[in-house]
Amino acid sequence: MPTRILPAGADPDAVRSLTTLLSQLPDAEPQPPVADSTQLVDTLARLAAESVEELPEVVVVHERIGPVPALELIREVALRHPAVGVILVTTDAGPGLFAAAMDSGARGLVSLPLSYEELAHRVHAVAQWSTGVRRHLGHGASDLVGGVGGTVVTVSGAKGGVGATLTAIQLALAAQASGRTTALADLDLQTGDVASYLDVQFRRSVADLAAITDISPRVLADAVFRHDSGLALLLAPGEGERGEEVTDRAARQIIGALRSRYEVVVVDCGAQLSGAGAAAVEMADTALLVTTPDVVAVRAAKRTVRMWDRLQIRKAEETTVVVNRHTRSTEIQPALVQRITGTALARTAVPANFKELQGVVDAGRLHELDSRSTVKQALWGLAGELGLAKAPEGSSHRGGGRQRGDRGSAGFRRRKE
Repeated sequence: MPTRILPAGADPDAVRSLTTLLSQLPDAEPQPPVADSTQLVDTLARLAAESVEELPEVVVVHERIGPVPALELIREVALRHPAVGVILVTTDAGPGLFAAAMDSGARGLVSLPLSYEELAHRVHAVAQWSTGVRRHLGHGASDLVGGVGGTVVTVSGAKGGVGATLTAIQLALAAQASGRTTALADLDLQTGDVASYLDVQFRRSVADLAAITDISPRVLADAVFRHDSGLALLLAPGEGERGEEVTDRAARQIIGALRSRYEVVVVDCGAQLSGAGAAAVEMADTALLVTTPDVVAVRAAKRTVRMWDRLQIRKAEETTVVVNRHTRSTEIQPALVQRITGTALARTAVPANFKELQGVVDAGRLHELDSRSTVKQALWGLAGELGLAKAPEGSSHRGGGRQRGDRGSAGFRRRKE
């Protein structure tokens, strides 16, 4: 059976040379090359959605691929498609990079300039490994389509004060109450309020994980606060200036570590876009954007959606808008919000009833919100709609999520003037 090989790189000349050499390998079947990290991840996701057997046995990543750095891209591919062997093509084949590539999940390195013998040997070894993994798992190979780990849901606010943190907390509480191990991460790095809403005094925060390149379960456990509700909390730093320590790369590693340990990971991204928040939105299986039904907030939601699209963080159709403080009397109804933003729309709208919330919010005991509260019932219904908890009958999610392994963006990056 021919070995399917998918080359990936941004330099057309380098990719052309690589593809030519791959086509000369015995029993090799090079696939059409992809030019950047976005195309690679999307291509693998599309093939995985059909069947794990449609995935190539080998992916060859050139070191100059972008915009996501090669090692981060390899880590993502290895996490989401464990049966695919990844080879890194690089000018630096020293022990330092070799160790870093292996830690990221690569199955081998090939040095530049390319050598037929070295490339053939490495491709053959990786193809054998990939085939062996699939044969060993047999019919269970379909379990590899989504990779390893839990569901990641991000909650962002169209602007400050629309209820993103309230939404994130109640979604996490609903998932935890349904019996799923749940982590709630606060990536609103300068103004995060999860700790205040849940009456938590803490010493460690997400900033303490920022400089750690290999986040082990023990290291993660030391940084997480175990709340009385059962939630695992990874909180924003108490000193807002420390938020700058959490880069987009650190956020990817932290969310990956959380995903590998918990069935559900809910991330509060706040209303201000940071590199860390952008990375979280990009990685998420479902990205929620919370708005209120007023002109200013809906305009902010539209502005946010357009910015995410320009920065290649997330497409509008892959974003789900949640309307908070909804009343039947307002002129702006959820369907109009959907048309204006061009996003998917959550079926559940959260009613405007702050009187139900005021007592627990002022006391910092949001987890003790009465079960009879219409706001809580709506948010827990939303959790069911998203598949985070047992859904009420007749509830279904109107899209906006991604199949596991699908990412429609290439990372947070500023446009060059």
